[in-house]
Amino acid sequence: MRAALIQLNSTDEPRENLTVTRGFLREAVAGGATFVLTPEVTNCLSSSRARQQEVLQTQSEDLTLAGLRAEAAEHGIWLLIGSLALKTDDPDGRFANRSFLISPKGDIAAQYDKIHMFDVQLSDEEGYRESKGYRPGTRAVVAQMGEIRLGMTVCYDVRFPALHRKLAQAGANVLSVPAAFAVPTGRAHWEVLLRARAIENGCFVLAPAQTGTHAMHDNGQPRQTFGHSMAIAPWGEVILDAGTAPGVSFVDIDLAQVNAARGRVPSLTHDQSFEGP
Repeated sequence: MRAALIQLNSTDEPRENLTVTRGFLREAVAGGATFVLTPEVTNCLSSSRARQQEVLQTQSEDLTLAGLRAEAAEHGIWLLIGSLALKTDDPDGRFANRSFLISPKGDIAAQYDKIHMFDVQLSDEEGYRESKGYRPGTRAVVAQMGEIRLGMTVCYDVRFPALHRKLAQAGANVLSVPAAFAVPTGRAHWEVLLRARAIENGCFVLAPAQTGTHAMHDNGQPRQTFGHSMAIAPWGEVILDAGTAPGVSFVDIDLAQVNAARGRVPSLTHDQSFEGP
């Protein structure tokens, strides 16, 4: 299967982002991709809760979800919408950070709400409290797409090996990690975390990313993301690094490599129970 990872420089204007994403998706299809992946918060990248309340929509109303479902159906492709920021009916008003797998008929084949919230203080100037704006998901998801069994995660989830282990032991042979990774942590940890998740589970890891300095129409503080969309083979090799420019990058997925890696080091079957500490 030929996959295409779309790297975006999304703004806080969903209509503008949809136009850009559609253009890249069509470029991916023209390049032969039958599985296309977009990054986290494809529809709107903003740290302003006021701006999000103004422009975000519910799942049933979201223009990005509707538009990209139509694109998947028109081109007959599998599409991972890395995630969308969506309004919910939660009493506290928090949003969902929801990843969607869209079938070649345009149907929602699976959806996953990001479980782990990015609540960190990277420096005196840069901090995030994702849980204030988003409510965490509670359910891990493995989705069937032909011979691929896709374990769905989002961004900060990559730091939690137990989630990926559960997905692999439930049958996942490809793990998706769409992201909007911060620059300091991206430089230090992005590649090594992705490679670790691939190696310890004998899976392909596909990680489409946001990149660059993101313009804010409400004149809010611009946010920067690391870029470097990546694909990692089951033995741990980096088979794609998209650098920092927005665009489309291609990678061919051969599931025989999953069986080969797991055959050489069958650690998925070697878990032992233990006591303590």
